[in-house]
Amino acid sequence: MADFEAPEALGEALLRWYDGNARALPWRAPPGEPPPDPYRVWLSEVMLQQTTVAAVKPYFAKFTETWPTVEALAAADSADVMAAWAGLGYYARARNLHACAKAVAGDHGGRFPETEVELRKLPGIGAYIGAAVAAIAFGEAATVVDANVERVIARLRAIETPLPKARPEIRRIAETLTPAGRPGDFAQAMMDLGATICTARNPDCAACPLESYCTASRTDDPARFPVKAAKKPKPVRRGTAYWLERDAHVLLVRRPDKGLLGGMRALPSGPWEETPSGDANAPADIDWTPLGTVSHVFTHFALELDIVGRRVLTQPDLKADWDGEWWPLDAIDDAGLPTVFAKAATLALAQRENDA
Repeated sequence: MADFEAPEALGEALLRWYDGNARALPWRAPPGEPPPDPYRVWLSEVMLQQTTVAAVKPYFAKFTETWPTVEALAAADSADVMAAWAGLGYYARARNLHACAKAVAGDHGGRFPETEVELRKLPGIGAYIGAAVAAIAFGEAATVVDANVERVIARLRAIETPLPKARPEIRRIAETLTPAGRPGDFAQAMMDLGATICTARNPDCAACPLESYCTASRTDDPARFPVKAAKKPKPVRRGTAYWLERDAHVLLVRRPDKGLLGGMRALPSGPWEETPSGDANAPADIDWTPLGTVSHVFTHFALELDIVGRRVLTQPDLKADWDGEWWPLDAIDDAGLPTVFAKAATLALAQRENDA
């Protein structure tokens, strides 16, 4: 096995591999070429947090077509940004994205700071995004560690400490490997290696440019690294959403800016708790018809959401807490509903067709 304590040789081997095997992605510059627009790097990295490349590509294309510069994004209406983000999940990212764009446009003349330290002063930019933008867009020798990089390094050293406790050790090792030259390409090479060769299941060790440096590849089961702590079962919450229809329009509301799905258009919904709260939080005091139940899994809990509906002929008396908008049914896909409410709308519309 090659000497793992020779980071220069490891880095050279990885970059040689990357030069011939880099993924072609719309937010990247090819290996060795001038860095891409920092706006595109930042936007892609925000979108890619806990989301796959395949899922991000159409959203990235839509955002860059609609808002081609950070100034354009900063000037956008927040509702339009949230609607464009709908379905990508982790909606706090969208709120932070818009806040960061405003900060860059308003406080930095539309130019992103060029160092990790200064980037991390912007809204929504933490250790990973700050390092990624600094390395990829500006060539700073910043250490970039995402899930792919964690996996590669955990296998290089066969780290037995389970995640997340192993993360400080993984970062320390990553810092020793990050080169002064081509740090952006190195970061993207590590990501590509984890995404295409050193995969979570069935890693292709024979094709890996770092196989001779890797301790896990000499074990019977390299895929068991990184070791992960046992997951606790997610609690289940329950709630009710209300489909109130009039003249081929449905009542939508805007969720509070703070909290889960903040700022998103949604169906009126009561609180999500361990036990259903009944119709005390309905938008109107009318008889509701059960339409079905949809399930959705959030980061920290699973949700069982009962959908009830009512079609009315005249404007109902809405409770004071439910000041919404009547959205045309034939444009429901344009409302930017988050996934759980998009599921609810699909169920209600299917029930509507069955009753027709």
